[in-house]
Formats: sequence, structure tokens, C-alpha cells
Amino acid sequence: MVIFLSIEQYDFFNKLLFFTFKQTLNVKKPTQLLPLFQRFIRDTETGKRLKKNGEKIKPQSIQNYKYVLNNLHNFSIESGFELRICDASKLTKREYTSEKNYWKKFYKKFTEYLYNNGCHDNYVGTNIKVIRTFFNYLKNDRDFFTGDFQRLFYVRTEDIEVLVLSPEQLKFLIHDTEFEESLSKGLKRIKDIFVFGCTTGLRFSDIFLLTNKNFEQQNNEWYLKIKSQKTKTFSFIKLPSYAVVIFLKHKSRSNKQPLFQPISLFNFNKHIKKIGEKAGFDTPIEFTREIRGKTLKKHKNKQTLFYQKMSSHMMRRTAITTLLILGMPEHLVRKISGHSQSSNSFNRYVHYAQAYMDREIDKVHSKLENY
Repeated sequence: MVIFLSIEQYDFFNKLLFFTFKQTLNVKKPTQLLPLFQRFIRDTETGKRLKKNGEKIKPQSIQNYKYVLNNLHNFSIESGFELRICDASKLTKREYTSEKNYWKKFYKKFTEYLYNNGCHDNYVGTNIKVIRTFFNYLKNDRDFFTGDFQRLFYVRTEDIEVLVLSPEQLKFLIHDTEFEESLSKGLKRIKDIFVFGCTTGLRFSDIFLLTNKNFEQQNNEWYLKIKSQKTKTFSFIKLPSYAVVIFLKHKSRSNKQPLFQPISLFNFNKHIKKIGEKAGFDTPIEFTREIRGKTLKKHKNKQTLFYQKMSSHMMRRTAITTLLILGMPEHLVRKISGHSQSSNSFNRYVHYAQAYMDREIDKVHSKLENY
């Protein structure tokens, strides 16, 4: 039986065939990567993309995503490297191999670009980790089959030396009234925050969230109670008298206001270095960085002084190592710091504390050996 189509039906099927043909042509058409990366950031900011436990991604992580986006944008412009991505499920075997080689080339070119701009392994590794996260987002959240080429991207890391205040340096900042009076009002405030952090082991992000409600008095003793923003662990820490003085000095009139006035991380670190310089913490130190897993050669005439490496990270590290050096059992220090039993970073603190104690014991032994 012959079926005759009307003119309208004929036009409809023609358009349908043309649309299908057009879609077929576009199946392997590459998609620009940067708009997808922007969508990745936007979905994270709005909460469409969450952690596996259902929690929102932290603002600092989102900021890192933006840094990577900026690096990718600059890399593409300066190198002329086209950033695009294909749906690997639509590729032939030959095209799949070609796509794999494209991402190998991207990894090599992008990491070279970062290294040539003075970046070290940790920073380059962080960028690559974010890009791998982006690939997983495309695959899991956007149903965009990436071919899992992110597995080709090697994430380098550096084992940077733990830099902390010695107990003597911390005692100087706590008790030296002459040094205290030599500081400006602004630097006194920063020193108080720094000393408080070096005592309690709070992260920079946590310390500026403290309010009067985080402090509790029991039997004439003051305690700090806090839930870590990063690990979600609770801590209940007894405060020494000098930390109580800092609390009472900066105590807010309202329980809703933060104890310490917020300051940017950049400015905080800048002021910490200035305090360290004024305190005379200018001992030359060995501080190495790595590029592609190789230690950078040092300039003979260039020395790194202790205060030049002082930063907010030193607060938490100093608190943990000081507790260990002064003899507190590891399991109690872990309870205060929130570290797990398998934490590699905590083990580094243990090794540093042991090395410090070994040096002090050697000093004592050397005196005994001289008769």
C-alpha cells in the first residue's frame, strides 16, 4: 500500500531529518571548557553541588576554584592553547586516543606554565586536584562522560618543614612587657590574637568566629568551648591565665559580636612578620621548596630569616608542638587538636617535638661531658 504525504507532512519530516542530521554532526563537537568550569563554580556556590556527606563546600575551597579558573584563563590566552572538552562516549577508538593525547599535552603545558611563573609543587598540585574535581563533577553531576582522563594528571606534593615558635619565643611574646609597650595599638592586637592561637591551637578561620559564648567559667577557671569549622569536632580547652587576660581584654559588649575584629589573612600575616622582626626572631633557617619533585638550589648570598616565614599557620602548629614538647600525652593533644589517629600532619608535629627535645637533651649532655 502506498502512503501519500501531504505537503505539510512532507515539510515536517524534512525538517525532522535535517534536525537529526544536524544533531549527528554536533555529537563530536568540542565544548568550551571555561564556561563549564564557571558553571562548576556557580553550582558549588549555590549549593547544587555538595560534599558526599551533604554539606556545602567551604568558601575557601570555592575561592581556590576561582584561582584555578583564573590560571586556566591566563594559560589559554598566553599560550594559545585551546581549552575544550569532548564527550568521550561519542568518540571512535582513534578519536579517543587522540583525545587522551590532548589531555596529556594539556597537563604538560599547564604545569610548565605554572612552574615558569614561579609556582612550587604544592601550588601546582592544588591546581591539578581542583581540575580533577571538576572532571568528576562533569561526570557525576552533569552526566558528561569525560573519559576519566583526569587520572592522567599526577598531583605533586611537597613535604615542607614544620615551622613553629619555640617555647622560649612563645614565652617572650607572652611575658615581655617592654616588648609589648614598644608595639603600636594595632600590633598589640595582632600579637594577642597570635599568642591566643599559639596557645589554643585554633585555625585562623575559627579564631575570628569566637564570641563571648565560646568562653565558660567553672570554679574560677576559664574554658574555651568550640566546634571546628573544618573537622566539625568539639573542643573544651582550659585556658591559662595569660589567655584569660587576652579574652577579658578583648571581650565584646554583645555576645553576638566576634571577640577579635576581623582582618584579612594577607594583612594578618604581614603584621605577624613585622612582630617577629621587632622581637628579634631573625635566626637564619633552612627552608627548601620543590619543583617537579626536585629541591630548589639556594642562592649563596640569600638567607631566609625566621620571621620572614611567620604566618597564621604557625599558631596551630606551635600550640600542638608546645603541648607535645612539654610532655602532654599524644592522645590528649589529638583530642584538643581534632586530629585522627592516622593523621600524617600530626605525626609530623610529633617528629618535630621529638627532634626539639633531642636537641635540648644534647645541650644537657654536652655540659655533663665537659669535666
